[in-house]
This record gives sequence, C-alpha cells and structure tokens, in this order.
Amino acid sequence: MDNYIVSARKYRPSTFRSVVGQKSLTTTLKNAIQSNKLAHAYLFCGPRGVGKTSCARIFAKTINCLNPAADGEACNECESCQAFNEQRSYNIHELDAASNNSVDDIRSLIDQVRIPPAIGKYKVFIIDEVHMLSSAAFNAFLKTLEEPPHHALFILATTEKHKVLPTILSRCQIYDFSRISIADMVEHLEYVASQENVTAEPEALNVIAQKADGGMRDALSIFDQVVSFTNGNITYQAVIDNLNVLDYEYYFRLTDAILAGNVRSSILILNEILSKGFDGQNIITGLAAHFRDLLVCKDEATLILFEVGASIRERYKEMAKRCPDQLLFKAIELANTCDLNYRASRNKRLLLELTLIQLCQLSNAGQAADDKKKGVIEPIASGTPGQPVSQGAQASPQGQPVRQPVQSSGYPGSPASQQPADTGNNNGRVVTSNMPSSATVIPQPPAATPPKRPSRPQHLGTSLKEIGVEKPKNQMGQQENRTVQEMVNQFTEEDLVRCWDAYATSGIIDKKVYLKNTMINCKPVLQENYFFEVGVHNPGQQDELSNGCVDLLNYLRAQLRNTRIQMRVRIIETNEKHLAYTATEKFEHLLTVNPVLGKLKDEFNLTLD
Repeated sequence: MDNYIVSARKYRPSTFRSVVGQKSLTTTLKNAIQSNKLAHAYLFCGPRGVGKTSCARIFAKTINCLNPAADGEACNECESCQAFNEQRSYNIHELDAASNNSVDDIRSLIDQVRIPPAIGKYKVFIIDEVHMLSSAAFNAFLKTLEEPPHHALFILATTEKHKVLPTILSRCQIYDFSRISIADMVEHLEYVASQENVTAEPEALNVIAQKADGGMRDALSIFDQVVSFTNGNITYQAVIDNLNVLDYEYYFRLTDAILAGNVRSSILILNEILSKGFDGQNIITGLAAHFRDLLVCKDEATLILFEVGASIRERYKEMAKRCPDQLLFKAIELANTCDLNYRASRNKRLLLELTLIQLCQLSNAGQAADDKKKGVIEPIASGTPGQPVSQGAQASPQGQPVRQPVQSSGYPGSPASQQPADTGNNNGRVVTSNMPSSATVIPQPPAATPPKRPSRPQHLGTSLKEIGVEKPKNQMGQQENRTVQEMVNQFTEEDLVRCWDAYATSGIIDKKVYLKNTMINCKPVLQENYFFEVGVHNPGQQDELSNGCVDLLNYLRAQLRNTRIQMRVRIIETNEKHLAYTATEKFEHLLTVNPVLGKLKDEFNLTLD
C-alpha cells in the first residue's frame, strides 16, 4: 500500500508557474533572477497559506540552478536542483523562528553564514515566522542582515509584519502576498480533482473556496476532508452538510419573508435553522453577508465583488431586483448591530428574533412611506373662505362642547360673534379668533371694528430653535392649517404655583440650569385679568425668564386651560446691607469712618495684604 500524501503537500508548487494567485510577485522574482539583480534580504509577508514559504523555496532553488531556463524557471535536472528536490541540499537552510527564537539560535545561524556554498552561487537562509524572534535575537541578527557575505541571501517570512522591528524592515525588500481569490482557488481545485479522478460540482468547490478564507493550503485540506466524506463524488449538498455551512436557500427564504413583512414565517425559519445546530452568530453574520451580496448584485459595476457560481449569481440578481436600496442599507445595519450585541446578550435567541421582526417591519415602513407621499392633506375648516368664522359654530357636531363667550375680557375683538367653534372635523381642531398668544396686551375701550375677514390660524407659541430651520413641506402645510382654541378656565394662585413647580422639575429645562433655579426660588403671584407677576433678584434672572417665557406660557396655558395667561417679570429692590469681605472693601469702609487712614497709608507707602 502506497503512503498517502495530503493534497497540500502533494500539489505544493515547485515552479513559479505553478504558484496560484501571485502572478505579479512571481513575475517580479523571475525578472530579478534573469537580470541578476538580487537583493541580500527579502521579506515575504501575507496571510497564511498563500505561498510565502513555497515561493522562498522556489526562489532559492532557481538562483542556484546551474542551467536556468529562458523564462527564469529552474531546470530541475542539474545537480543543485536534484539535491533540492531530494531534500539533501546544503545550500538552503530553513529555520522555524517560532521554536528557535533565542539569541543562541541566531548566533548558530550566523556561524553557518561564513561558510560558502559547495554547489551553486548562493547560500540561502529561509527564516519562517520571523516575527516570533525575541528582541535580543533581532538585535543580534541586525549586523549580519545589513552586511552579509556576498554568497549569503536571507528570505524572511511572516504573517504579522507589524511585529517585525523597523530596523529589520528597512534592511529587506518587502513582498506583500495577497489573499488568493475564490476564482483562482476553484480553478486549482478543479485541476486537483481531475488529477485525483474526483467528480466535483462547481458550486461545491466554490463553497470550499469560501470556507478556506483566501488560503490555498486550507482549501486543499478541506478538499481532502470532503473527498473522504463523499467517496470521490463531491456535491454541493454533501459539502454544506460536512462543513456545517448554512445553505443559500435559507437566506433566500428569509429574504422573501422580510419583503412580505411576514414575521411568523421568518421566526419559524430561524427556528428551523437553529434546530439543525447552527450557531446564532453565524446565522446573523451570514444574513448580513447575504444582504451585502444582494446590494452588490444590483449594479453591474459592483458585480465583480460577488464571487459565487454562475447559477447562484443569477438567482441573486433576480432577488436583488425585488429589494429596494434603502431596505438593504437598513437591513445590513440591523444585522451588523445584532452581531455586535450578540456576545453581550443574555437571551441570544430573543435578540435574533427581535432583529428579524425589525427587518420585517422595514418593508411595511417603506409601503407606509409611499402611501404617505401619495396622500392628500384634508382641509381643517369646513366653511368657505368668504363665510364669517362665527357661522362655523352652527356646524358643531353633537357631543363636542362649544365655549361660551366671556364678557369681562380686556382684549379687542372678544364679542360672542368671534368665539371659536368646532369645525365638524373629528381631529378636534377648531378655528380661533384673532388673538395674540404671547404678548402683553394693554386693555383698551371697545371701538367699532370693520367687518371681519377670515383670520389666518396662529400658533400658540414658537420656539427659538424653530426659527431659520427649514421644515419639510408636508410638516409646514400641517402647521399652517393648525388652529388654536381659545380657552378661558378659572384657576387659583395655588394651581398656578403647582404648574409652575411642575414645569421646573419635569425635566423640560434640565439643560437650562439657571432658568430652573430661578423658577424654583421665585414663585408667581396671581394678578387681575389672568396676569401673574414674578419677582426676581437680579437682571440675569429677569433675562432668563424673558427668554424662556414662550415655552413657559404655552405650558401654563395648556395645563390651566386658559389662553389669556400673561406674565410680568419685576426686579425686587432689596435694602440688604452690603458686607465687606475683601481687604480692599474693609479698608474702604474704614476710610469712610476715619479718612486719616488714607494719609497714613500714603506717607508710609503701605500696601494691603
């Protein structure tokens, strides 16, 4: 029985031509060999399984080849090439820095550098995982790496370039190996399958390539595992069963349920997936990747970012046409947020179900937004513009009270003909009289007024933050149509103080600390005609109340159900005796008692401490 060799070793590249996915780097190395422009130190860095050590061995064999080919490849026939292929070459030394990272190991290597090669031109030292060397070993290696003998050449390989000392990096030519693309890995796996007489579906090889995450060695190891599982007949279903990979079909079913807004169906699909033993975090990360793939499939320019088989690609393109861009953007965000919160969640399944519920609501929210754009805002008042406002009171439906006129009003335009009435609309909005909302009005004697025109609805109050802010058209239209209902409800000073304290402590003005403290320390006093007066101690408190009076009055009017409430702010004059605290103030006070102290200070040139 022949000894079995795994595919990762059996099909390891032996020439630059057989290296997968690193064409630009291999071309550069071959050109350097052909032009005889070789550096004394190279650094190969990149992810695992992309060909760093393999390229280092091929490079070492090629530069020592006695009869190199015209294309820069080794001949594999000379004594040097045969010694290398049979692993008996003394010109190539490999050192694993992970297990030989001490200063003594580097000093032993430096001793070997002095000995010239027996066959060939160069003695090549390949140090793998060079970032594992200790700081002392790096420092011992610096001088030799900077000025090695003419026959010595160093090739360093690492997966973590950032851990290598900058002094080492500056002495090397750096080659960055890239991750191998899925297309290149699938092509190489098809070649290996043909050599091993194994039948394989392209979709199955594509799943293996995706699972390998850019490493050819991992892909070949997975390939051997699947071949043993399927007995030489690799199918898509067998691969996803063996590798515990979630099928595309589940993601397509979840997408259909999300587009339909079917919460129950999506939760049942999640339960079906979890019952098969899949991890919840893998499910949500796969769903986020699925939405990302749908997004890149919507445009031909980004389709190159989608690396799957032809049949799956067409299905993704069909599904992408049904998914709006905004839905995909929000879906990716929700899935990513769930992934970030998954580890800290106490109830992980509930987190997944909540995310699916939010995803299902995206399609419903989009439909509601479309309906809202197509809708028409209904007029608030049912009367025609030419009709007086008082006629609208006759159309008041039964069950909605009409406010009675108030005779003792100090405002102009307060006869009964101008009293507000319901408009017959179920939204509760009524037409108001032409009355100012937040300005102090001086009572005037009644005068003859011209015929009234339909007054434009006025706001109860306007915040300073709203000035200069552009609002959406639909919001502006609704605000213009909004009306104010005149309310004249009786209240006591205790009611006023209670609402005053509630406004100060409700959290509405927590960011306005000075205003909050002023309201807590200064209480209102009720006057006539629904006026109240607030006594403050300084102009700063007066300014704070004046600046915040609009929101404050709107709150009090709404709570006390009286739109005629007005406020006056007055500074209280106090006769408190000013006390001297500083040395200067004390001295000035003594001067008023005894002016001779000033002369004493000047004659003796005294100063105050």
